Amino acid sequence: MKLCSAAMAVSALACLPNEAESQNPDAVYSEYETYNGRDLELTVNDSGTHFALWSPKAQQAQVLIYESGRNTPAVDTLQMSRSERGVWRVSVPGKLYGMFYTFQVRINGKWLSETPGVWAKAVGINGKRAAIIDFESTNPDGWDTDKSPEIKAINDAVIYEVHHRDFSMHPSSGIANKGKFLALTESGTTSPYGDKTGIDHLKELGVTHVHILPSYDYNSIDETQLPSNQYNWGYDPYNYNVPEGSYSTNPSDPSVRIREMKQMVKALHEAGIGVIMDVVYNHTSLNDDSNFSLTAPGYYYRHKPDGS
Repeated sequence: MKLCSAAMAVSALACLPNEAESQNPDAVYSEYETYNGRDLELTVNDSGTHFALWSPKAQQAQVLIYESGRNTPAVDTLQMSRSERGVWRVSVPGKLYGMFYTFQVRINGKWLSETPGVWAKAVGINGKRAAIIDFESTNPDGWDTDKSPEIKAINDAVIYEVHHRDFSMHPSSGIANKGKFLALTESGTTSPYGDKTGIDHLKELGVTHVHILPSYDYNSIDETQLPSNQYNWGYDPYNYNVPEGSYSTNPSDPSVRIREMKQMVKALHEAGIGVIMDVVYNHTSLNDDSNFSLTAPGYYYRHKPDGS
């Protein structure tokens, strides 16, 4: 199912109401308050940890705090207060680094299921809970000065489409980190016949850019069962702003997938290769149970007159 136009930007115009929505004034999404700020989800600074959720029709909203990414009870529940333009907020003193959280909203008298939110940038294993991390700690050495290589004209680009797993999984690839972001950081790898593999093979082909198939957190791979050799292209996104955990060496640590993806990007840049990310915002793995629908039900998807 496709998302509405500009679904990831709540400040954009909402979808026009269809017939079913027009019969229910509460569901005329084009009349929702919209928010233009850049602080949705989570902000950590010297004054504390700050949560912000856009959910204009919520009657209540809360943040549940956890000590781990899965299978543990909440250690705290923070009640949010309605703020400007349909945004709910709550803050706590101190930097809650190492903790996890979910949002939960009550709409039409019913508490919906928990969600890591639409804007999460770090998550625990399988992406069910968002994570509070220090993003500076995920930067590899030299990250602040990293730059993509330049080309004189766009039609000079030689673009090579890459799926992380396909690119390095074969037993003869000579690559240690098979199927991982780090596979594209390994130089000097060869096949049993001495042919160059991995990043060295891209260089000898004259590739200027790699176009990486969806690499954000998608839904079809159980990150707790990676030895079972699961496979998917990644066109079923779950958390659109978080690297996919199965491509990291430790999906249970929220920082690892981010750090290793940055290492991959930096290594490609140092090899003279630019990086193009495949971001398919018109795909979604879930509908009524998605993070979108658990935040603002109905707003992000078009529905038929029967409600489907």
